[in-house]
Amino acid sequence: MDVKAIVVREHGGPEKLLYDTIQRPEPQPGQVLIRVAYAGVNFIDVYHRTGLYPVETPFVPGMEAAGIVEVTGAGVEEFAPGDRVAYAMARGSYAEYAVVPAHLLVRVPSGLDLEVAAAVMLQGMTAHYLTHSTFPLDQRHTALIHAAAGGTGLLLVQMAKMRGARVIATTSSEEKAARVREAGADEVILYDRVDFREEVRRLTGGKGVDVVYDSVGAATWEGSLDCLRPRGMMVSFGNASGPVPPIKPLVLTEKGSLYLTRPMLAHYCATREELLWRAQDVLGWVLEGKLKVRIHKVYPLAEARQAHQDLEGRRTSGKLLLQP
Repeated sequence: MDVKAIVVREHGGPEKLLYDTIQRPEPQPGQVLIRVAYAGVNFIDVYHRTGLYPVETPFVPGMEAAGIVEVTGAGVEEFAPGDRVAYAMARGSYAEYAVVPAHLLVRVPSGLDLEVAAAVMLQGMTAHYLTHSTFPLDQRHTALIHAAAGGTGLLLVQMAKMRGARVIATTSSEEKAARVREAGADEVILYDRVDFREEVRRLTGGKGVDVVYDSVGAATWEGSLDCLRPRGMMVSFGNASGPVPPIKPLVLTEKGSLYLTRPMLAHYCATREELLWRAQDVLGWVLEGKLKVRIHKVYPLAEARQAHQDLEGRRTSGKLLLQP
């Protein structure tokens, strides 16, 4: 059976995202075939497309989706055809159908739209591990959050406030700043207008912040280090502006015996129990209205190229989705 999908046959720019026909995948033992309702668009998809994160071609991109169970492979007992499910961390979601290991799936709570579930899985669990595990925030802490108007950024601001922290956020425009303030940020810095380092020092009385959550990468790297208090933590979890250059460990000493980590979601969902904890927290908070999800735009699957162009061009605020 032929189905529609986005295929990358060689690494490169958005033009390498080809709307094509492939054979429908079939689930192997321990796997589930999902009829994709919505697929999430994330920067990791860009890194796979460009080859920054090497993936053998050809491949179907996309690490996140929500949909309906179509067929279960041998040995799968937790799910059955017709179940509403969502997942992250399994490549191949830019398609009408995707095969996913059953241990990565979670049920979508009754009353929660599949659109919203697809929008919050990857970025929501990322914000969860950053605020709850990488640097567990509480009311004693001040956090600096870059790219705060993005999909992950808006969730990160909300969760940091749920934890009781003071949040200083950066973004690029007044329109985006309004959304960041609505998410709960205490202070918002427009980094295209002022030096965010100087502004953070001013806002903290010269002390610096306890933690920086930085998904931007190269453009903010040095400035982020300069914003930290002695023994503060630099959490570098993305490369939106390009990868961070090599660093000499002595730099961390010179800037105050800093901590540096480069985490990834898979290492913070290493067990089924940990995955369910994070996913159920996130989906539950959304259902209860404690966590707001902003969906910037839903694109037809055939317009994946445009979605990537908009994401990389900083023309969005919130989540981008593809709909097969």
